[in-house]
Amino acid sequence: MKFFKPLSSFVLAGFFLCALATCLQASPKPGDAAPDFTLKDSDGKTQTLSSYKGKYVVLEWFNEGCPFVKKHYESGSMQALQKEETGKGVVWLSVISSAEGKQGFSTPEQANAARKKWNIASTATLLDAKGEAGKLYEAKTTPHMFVIDPEGKVVYMGAIDDKPTSDPADVKTAKNYVKAALDEAMAGKPVATVSTTPYGCSVKY
Repeated sequence: MKFFKPLSSFVLAGFFLCALATCLQASPKPGDAAPDFTLKDSDGKTQTLSSYKGKYVVLEWFNEGCPFVKKHYESGSMQALQKEETGKGVVWLSVISSAEGKQGFSTPEQANAARKKWNIASTATLLDAKGEAGKLYEAKTTPHMFVIDPEGKVVYMGAIDDKPTSDPADVKTAKNYVKAALDEAMAGKPVATVSTTPYGCSVKY
């Protein structure tokens, strides 16, 4: 019996470590199936990722007060890309994962006010105050971008472009990874850059 006591402790420790690490669903990687989620949008409509299977989907983590987010919206580049891609049938979902009481948290009314203020042209703004979708995707920054193909697979994840600054002037000379990924995928070509390091403000879980 003395032999089984330490063994039991070892097994329990193994299960504990497993729960903290590999036993939990890992964040998606390029080529993986994008995890499904269910969230309310700023208009109170229930949105699920799976409902858009068959379409390209862009996930954009958003925080109105983040200087890096402001860079892309005050320059008008984000809205222009949203309009261009949704005009092609792409579904663009802006996700707010700031927790209540944290910087960037938005009520439905505040999220809609931001949409109006900046003429945001995404399909919808999703409210994720509990951080469920953000943690599922391990969204680290605002913005943090994901491109999902019609089969539901991640074809790009990371930064929006190759200029990791908060200076709006840099948008003009930046390579936009999201646009490049969508252009290549929609043309039936392999996506040249499937993953980059995201930059911006930390997501306020």
